[in-house]
Amino acid sequence: MPLYIKSIENLLNEFRKLPGIGPKSAKRVVFFLLNLPREQISKFSQALLEMKDKVMFCRECFNLTEEETCHICRDQSRNRKQICIVEEVSDVVILEKTGQYSGLYQVLGGLLSPLENRGPEDIRIPRLVQRIREGAVEEVIMALNPTVEGESTAMYIKKILHPTGVKITRLASGLPVGGDLEYADDVTIGRALNDRREL
Repeated sequence: MPLYIKSIENLLNEFRKLPGIGPKSAKRVVFFLLNLPREQISKFSQALLEMKDKVMFCRECFNLTEEETCHICRDQSRNRKQICIVEEVSDVVILEKTGQYSGLYQVLGGLLSPLENRGPEDIRIPRLVQRIREGAVEEVIMALNPTVEGESTAMYIKKILHPTGVKITRLASGLPVGGDLEYADDVTIGRALNDRREL
């Protein structure tokens, strides 16, 4: 016999699917929402639908945007000779918060992983190569997490970009091995950006 009525159980199940939300957290959120006025629930659901309808990937760098290209790619004051390669959109936000980088980005949307059947086409590497061939890019900065997958992806990108003659650098060792950009502080990331070295 279920512990909750069907409509609550259904919502609990949906929240449990979210990353970092376990059964207890899902229960807290659902019962918090249950006590909100209908207007607030309506605003909340409308914001979710609006996000789903309006947010898309930038056609240039795959950052999130509500237009064809993101605000970073449209900003003519950015250094168009540099492209910083990151795994996820959240990494762009983290690097932008440091105020230390003024170039463009390429969001891969994942890392190479034979175990998960994820190859170069799955993480937008062909688009990166195309951007470098089309533009006047002089430096590619690897800002990938120092994990096995991050390192193998960086080495693969270095190999395929080598014939283009573009300078390839990586973040300096201010970041712990095996750690994620998401958990590093702004000062550490800023130093890592400024002290990057050639791959």
